[in-house]
Amino acid sequence: MEMTMLVLGWIGLYSPLALGAIGSMIGCLRGGMAACGAMLEVERGYGRFVGVAAMPSSQTIYGIVVTMTLPAAITPENSPGIFVLGVMCGAALTCSAMAQGAACASAINASKSKPEVFGVSLAPAALIEGFAVFAFVFALVLAGRLPQ
Repeated sequence: MEMTMLVLGWIGLYSPLALGAIGSMIGCLRGGMAACGAMLEVERGYGRFVGVAAMPSSQTIYGIVVTMTLPAAITPENSPGIFVLGVMCGAALTCSAMAQGAACASAINASKSKPEVFGVSLAPAALIEGFAVFAFVFALVLAGRLPQ
């Protein structure tokens, strides 16, 4: 039983980084595909499409910070908390990155035809980023409450 608890703790420790990176990959893929398609249709302004497509990568950074903040000493006492905190934060980061990738793809598609809506079209992606920041900040706060 003790070994199972330790394994769950290690899974929880790595989950924010791993799941955040998976979500970022999917989100950047969605945005990147839209950016590539838009580059075929416009004559200039490619850089902004690439920048928007990279927006979901921030969830990986949040996952790295949460992983580094969780207690390094995995014990049977703190393993359940680390597991739940890590997996739930990682799941939130994954979903956020995937949703942000879809919002970024939509912003790219809208602004390739109508460049003047570029800034406004990023509002949904920024809002989704805010939810990732909430999950990130609260994971940091709760990590400080885990038993050592």
